[in-house]
Amino acid sequence: MNEIRKIATQVFHIESKSVKELAHLLDHNFDKAIELLFACKGRVVVCGIGKSGLVGKKITATLASTGTPSFFLHPSEAIHGDLGMLMPQDCFLSISNSGETDEILQILPYIKQLGLPHITLVGNVASTLARNSDAVLNIHVKQEASPISVVPMASTTAAMAMGDAIATVLIHLRSFNEADFAKFHPGGSLGHKLVTEVGTEMHRNNLPIAYLDTKVKEVIVSMSKGIFGMIVILDKTEQIIGVITDGDLRRSLNKFPSSSFFDLTAKEMMTKSPKTIQADCPLWEADQLMLSNKITALPVEENGRLIGILAQHQIK
Repeated sequence: MNEIRKIATQVFHIESKSVKELAHLLDHNFDKAIELLFACKGRVVVCGIGKSGLVGKKITATLASTGTPSFFLHPSEAIHGDLGMLMPQDCFLSISNSGETDEILQILPYIKQLGLPHITLVGNVASTLARNSDAVLNIHVKQEASPISVVPMASTTAAMAMGDAIATVLIHLRSFNEADFAKFHPGGSLGHKLVTEVGTEMHRNNLPIAYLDTKVKEVIVSMSKGIFGMIVILDKTEQIIGVITDGDLRRSLNKFPSSSFFDLTAKEMMTKSPKTIQADCPLWEADQLMLSNKITALPVEENGRLIGILAQHQIK
């Protein structure tokens, strides 16, 4: 391994080890923090400065997009007027590796005056910030990834991971699902997948179909006319009973001698009980179904009958 890759590998090793060790630092304080956040009737106000502030903005965004109203408060701006943004029903979450960040410490009297529950992510559990918090989440790391020890790397990764752990637990407690997530993400590629139904994008016309007794030559001709790399097999009542893909053709060609290959019917080559989807399902569900099953197209059905085909390339 050359020196450049060796340095990069060491960074991955240190940071992954730091995150893994967080699991051993979880205690009753984490339970208390979740209890306070889940019970919060206002917003979760996240506060940090420097690299901790950048981590805080990411945590804020994750919470806000997953059912926990949240906003980021810059401590310097807070002591120059933005403290007026705080409301009595809010919950305060501070981030500081040292636990001695002056700008945050200056806010503490006002937090106490409002009676806001205070959770802190801190690398020093004996610090001033930790002593003045209701729940202390230990994000201490033994070593930064940089050879310059004062450059926060592993510590910011650990703080980010703790924020993700908090958000994930709250997602479970709130039974927050993909439909809820879609409400907050109407824009971009992600938003398109979440709010657009399969029926909007699927192909409806000239669908490649065959029946149980269709000969392999007809299957190949029909499949080659389409863009899906797949043909849907129907029974006499037009119900979907199988599919034949490029892979099925190759496997059949290897399984049967070349002399008998063209005597095969669709019934002998098809994959039975294929994955299908309904037209009113969101695109993200079709995308996940295709990815998890390593397929590139899905028959769209209604009461077992083929009404369309959705290809992976249509999901943008």
